[in-house]
Amino acid sequence: MAKVTGFGGLFFRSKDNKALAEWYKKHLGINGMEWAQEAGPTVFAPFKEDTTYFGNDSQQFMMNFRVEGIDELIEQLKADGVKVDDNRMEESYGKFAWIYDPEGNKIELWEPAGE
Repeated sequence: MAKVTGFGGLFFRSKDNKALAEWYKKHLGINGMEWAQEAGPTVFAPFKEDTTYFGNDSQQFMMNFRVEGIDELIEQLKADGVKVDDNRMEESYGKFAWIYDPEGNKIELWEPAGE
């Protein structure tokens, strides 16, 4: 039976794609073409058109990355000058924090519960 077997990539427009790719590599360890992510849950969820969850009205999507050691990572990102949202959230399924890339894209960081 033919089916989708996983998430293969995320492609988006950027004002300076090379600089932005370098930012993601430096701060989040994502090496674009060769990033092999660890196995784990992936959520695919369309949001209502008028959601305020993404922050600004022009952002059409939000990336969510699974992380280990979210508190330590946030402190490291702050020390590196990354814009970090002061809001934090803890739910039964994990901890959440938000950062912004240099082009203003809001990014969600999620440490699943029990990690």
